[in-house]
Order: sequence, then structure tokens, then C-alpha cells
Amino acid sequence: MRRLILALSLLVPGGIAVGAPQPPSADLQSEAGAAQPGGEAAQEQPAEDAGPSADRPNILFAFADDWGRYASAYAMLDGDARNDLSQATGFSTPNFDRVAGAGVLFTHAYVNAPSCTPCRSSLLTGRPFYTTGMGAILNGAKWDGSIKSYPEALEEGGYFIGQTYKVWSPGNPVDAPFGGQRTGYEKAGGKFNGFSKIVSKADDPDAAGRRLLKEVLDNFTAFLTDADESGKPWHYWFGPTNVHRTWAKGSGKEIWGIEPDSLKGKMPPFLPDVPEVRQDFADYLGEVMAFDAALGVLLQELEDRGELENTVIAVSGDHGAPGFPRGKTNLYDFGVAVPLAIAGPGISAGLDANGRIVTDFVTLPDLAPTFLDIAGVPLPEGMTARSLAPVLITDEENRVDEARDAAFFGRERHVASARTDYLPYPQRAIRTDDYLYIRNFAPDRWPQGTAPGYGEPGEMPGEQALNNNTRAAFADVDAGPTKAWTILHRDDDEMTKRIFDLGYLKRPGEELYAVAEDPHQVNNLADDPDHAEAKAELSARLMEHLKTEGDPRVTGDGSTFDKPPFAAQEGFERLPDGGMRRSGAR
Repeated sequence: MRRLILALSLLVPGGIAVGAPQPPSADLQSEAGAAQPGGEAAQEQPAEDAGPSADRPNILFAFADDWGRYASAYAMLDGDARNDLSQATGFSTPNFDRVAGAGVLFTHAYVNAPSCTPCRSSLLTGRPFYTTGMGAILNGAKWDGSIKSYPEALEEGGYFIGQTYKVWSPGNPVDAPFGGQRTGYEKAGGKFNGFSKIVSKADDPDAAGRRLLKEVLDNFTAFLTDADESGKPWHYWFGPTNVHRTWAKGSGKEIWGIEPDSLKGKMPPFLPDVPEVRQDFADYLGEVMAFDAALGVLLQELEDRGELENTVIAVSGDHGAPGFPRGKTNLYDFGVAVPLAIAGPGISAGLDANGRIVTDFVTLPDLAPTFLDIAGVPLPEGMTARSLAPVLITDEENRVDEARDAAFFGRERHVASARTDYLPYPQRAIRTDDYLYIRNFAPDRWPQGTAPGYGEPGEMPGEQALNNNTRAAFADVDAGPTKAWTILHRDDDEMTKRIFDLGYLKRPGEELYAVAEDPHQVNNLADDPDHAEAKAELSARLMEHLKTEGDPRVTGDGSTFDKPPFAAQEGFERLPDGGMRRSGAR
């Protein structure tokens, strides 16, 4: 296939340029419709008074599936090893960077849970994932209709809402906290979610890419037409899934010009620095660039319509990279750190109007009260996350709110069959400037699930199964080339054994990492007496937070998530194709 640079050359019909680097737009920095801080003033305004108003901004939220903290805006920041992977040659996110340059770039944004459904449950409700009922797990999730989501509150407060692709899933009913199918806009199609696979196979890749971006545009304009007819301010959720595996092998270079070998020497110590893994990560970054190109379509359409000046734009992802050890489903930065940029009316881009860099600790549930504060809509009962509105409207940079000095996150069950007894892997953590502290409540369980020879009988599957069947082994890690390589080469030498051990083997009850000297969090200091005081302080603070928030894992007997309906404890066995069945069933 000939090499394409879609990010810089694609034009959708009608002459809309996609992805070309642009200076921050003055429209994005308009002061009209300023966001107001949360608190008593926001709470006092009754919902019936929050009707349509030209003073209330529109809200666009672009939210990519499985997009960790990778953007060219981060690549330009010095002194943080987490930015190394964003420095791949050819990788750029000009549209995300445009939003960051016109508003605020957050360097310490985290998910509340590194798994799609619980992350989204927490974001949509503005509360910890473990207080969202069956929304706290992935497989088997059910929406609790008694919990009001922020989109429901916006709609009740006079906003027109709509969404494209993915909001809340897997779960039942799909996208329930956003009105389900009623608010969906996908008549133009959903093929964009398979971007690299479609473009790579096309006879004319340029034309295929244009069609996919035209799909994004047509879905968006259909929503905008209905929103205009309603006469209301609007909220649109753009949630493509293309960054989620699977993607076309080699597509990062072939489609986007990302050079895998430019990652040599930049791979974190828990990933093999070998061609197969470098290419796999370059392909992942290529899907990020496809998402960024789609974001460019949305921004250009708003600019063409003259609506950009009255639209708050937030851009982020729902957790770290899939199919890479210690990424998705893990509480290390590689799994929980995400990009976040916010710009729009009333949001300060700093005294020089070139964008602010803010180091406050943020978790994505904070977006729910933020959007409601911006809209002038009261917060629903039980929404305990903290609005970012006070951080957004100030000109201050770096640490704006001294109280935002930590982030809390955790996980329970991801893939239901990952462990043969269908139990979760319960973890909670606190991340500060100096440390990451993790409490593993069941260290006897396998953190990424069982596999033949590791908690269950049989022989490890071969490369084809590990590449294509997530449930073939260690099911909490998505299937793909990196998973296959790290498992099949685990006995090659001491380096590959350590990488395998770090990614898949059982972990102690406590983990402690000094992030300044160990930014990739691979040297556990939990038993180091020099750090005993810090560990005790962080453990106490974490437990106090969990008790205050009502975490079932630390209240009562702590076994809520280990019992039905959250988990089944019957025995299961793995089938030759990687599937599961109840023990004794035929």
C-alpha cells in the first residue's frame, strides 16, 4: 500500500480541511457565556428557570474509547517520561492541540476506573464507579435508573442532547444514561469505528478515508439541524470506538506516516522494545490520529456555522491502551492517565491567550458537575465529584486549586470469565505528586485473569489465539500482537521474564511507587522501611476516602462485588477455543 498522510491531506466533500495544524481560534477564547464556579450559587437555581438562553453555551464532548494520555500537546512538555511515547515521529494531534491551546491542558487527568463501562458510569453520574450499582462492572452491567446522569439533568434543564457511536456500553440498556436510542445520531453510519481496517483494505484509501470523515460530518450535521429547530442550547457526545482494538497491522505507518522505529529507546520498561511491539503501538497512535481528524471535522463545522464562539469543547479518553500489559484495566498511569483539554466561552486561555497548562489532579467524574455548572443546571442528588469551573475561569496556571492534590481510582470486574470463578480483581488506589499507592484486596487472585498454566490446567494457546481471542488467556488484556509477544517470549531471557511477571503474575496486597524516580511504576517500595511513613499516610487517606464515599469494598464485610449479581462463584472451565462453560456442562 502506498503511504498516506491522511491527517494532513484529507479533504471531506465541501472543502473542509481535516487535521491541519492551526493556531488557537479566537472564537474558542470568547468570553461570552462565561462558565460560573460551582457551589451554592449553582445549586440555588431551580431547573424550571434554566430554560433556553443565548447566554448558555453549547457543550461538545469528544470522548475516544481506549485513548490513553497520548497527544502531541503532551509530547512538547519537558520533564515527564510519560510523554515519551507521544514523541513518535509522524504522530500529531493538531485538533486536540488546538483545543488545548485555546483553553486548558490538564497534565494529571485520570479515569475513576480503567474499564469502559465503570469509567463511563462514573463520568456520567459524577460519582465513584463503585456507587453506580451494576454499572460498576463491565460484562453484565445494568443501568440503575434511580441515579440521574448529567445528560438527563441537562435535558431536564432545557438542553437538546444527542450522541453518536458509543456512550455507555457494554451494558443494558445500551446508552441508557444518555437517553438510549432516542438520542442517537448514526443514520449516516457507524463505519468510522473501523477506520484503519476499512482504509487499509480499500482500493482507493484516500477516498475511503474521506467517506469515513464525511460520515462523521453527516451524523453531526443531522444533530445540529434538530438542535437548531429545537431552539435550545445543545450537548453533543461524540464517542467513536476506533481507538479500541482491533486495528489494521502496520496502519500507523501506512496511513499516517508514524515511524515505529522512532519509538526505539522510548518504550517503558514494562513493554518489550522490539519491532513487533513498536509497530503495535504505532498502529494504536494511528487510530488516535484518526480520532483527532474526526475532531477536526466537528470543529470546522462549528466554525463554518458561526457556533464555535458559543460552544464549550472538552476532549478526553476512557482509559489507557488496550492489549498492552499494565495498560487498560490496571491502576498504573499507563492504565488510568488520560488526555484532557477544555476550551470555550468563559474558559481562560491564560494571560497570553496561548493556553494554560494545569497540574491539578482531575478525575473524569469531575466533568459531570462541570458541564452542569457551565449550563446553569443544578447538580442531582448524589453527585459528589467536584466541578472544574473555578479552575477553568481563572488565569492561573500549574497548580490552581491546592486541594486538588490527589486522584482516586479503582476496579472490580472487567471480562466476566477472566477468572475461572467469575470473581473480580478488586483494587483501589491514590495517586499524588510523589506516589502511587495501590491496595489489592485479593492478592491471591490473578490480576489479568487466569490462563493455562497460570491458575488453570492446560497448555498456553499459540500466537493466532493470543492475537485474536481475548479470552484465550489472561482475558483482562485485549488480544493483539503485544499480548502474544509478551506471553510467548516470556522465557527468552531475564528481561522478557520480568516484563511477563510485571504484566500478568499475582501482585502483593500493597504497591507503592515513588513516581519522580520511577515514573513508569515498576519498582514496588511497599516493603521499603524508608517509605513506611508515606505508605501509612497514603493507606489511611485512601481508606478514609473510600469510607466517606460509601465504597462497598470497605463497608460491611466487603464482599458485595464477590457475590451475585456482581459475580458468580460457580466453577467454570475453559474450552479449547478460549471460551468458558460451567464445570461439568456438556
